[in-house]
Amino acid sequence: MTEYWFNVVTHEVEKGPQSDWTKLLGPYKTEEEAQSALLKVQQRNEAWDKEDEENRPW
Repeated sequence: MTEYWFNVVTHEVEKGPQSDWTKLLGPYKTEEEAQSALLKVQQRNEAWDKEDEENRPW
């Protein structure tokens, strides 16, 4: 099965890991999922930030 990776430097989707792992997000099952990798990262970060704010003791 082919895996897709999102390169955070070039902002391009790679079919199979072609670049150094430090530059990649993935693997993803589809090219479309890989293309939306940064959006997913942003959404997770926002959710974690909100969770941190809600759990602060002050």
